[in-house]
Amino acid sequence: MLKIIKLYQTSINSLDTLSGIGPLAIRLFLIFPFYMAGAEKLGAIENTAAWFEHSLGLPFPLLMAYLAALTEYIGAILLALGLATRLISIPLIVTMLVAIFAVHWDNGWYAIAQSSNPEVAERLSAARSILQEHGHYNWLTEKGPFVILNNGIEFAVTYLVMLLTLLFTGGGRYFSVDYWLARKFELTERV
Repeated sequence: MLKIIKLYQTSINSLDTLSGIGPLAIRLFLIFPFYMAGAEKLGAIENTAAWFEHSLGLPFPLLMAYLAALTEYIGAILLALGLATRLISIPLIVTMLVAIFAVHWDNGWYAIAQSSNPEVAERLSAARSILQEHGHYNWLTEKGPFVILNNGIEFAVTYLVMLLTLLFTGGGRYFSVDYWLARKFELTERV
């Protein structure tokens, strides 16, 4: 049994060399949603501010719109580079917390409504019938099935968990600017 434990520990220790792959994968995953959300908000900043004010009831809507948009947009760029990863994770976490509680909370967990729910199944069936009779159903569904957006907290919580991971792990070994800056300036190797 001791030999098995030692073999296991040796195997696990050999993975340390590749420990930067996990944070890299998380950073790469997060780039697109944050970049797109930030760019969309910046492209229609007045509409974003109006939504923040009238639908979400947030104070200082124009300021909040710019803060959210720039945090997401610049955050995506910094995540792509692995630069200031821990630092940018903090305002991105705040952004996700606001999204969870101000936008998605009342809609429950699921981002996409579950077709196993009888009410959702009935609505999907009705929508399919209408589209099949009056629309171009095959064209509309050739890239994927017709669904009902539930807009729950599922994605925002997933991004939050990923950002918390980056806050504690940093950008990762070898694949981040943070790592190479720390090496150059003889800072801790753990970035």
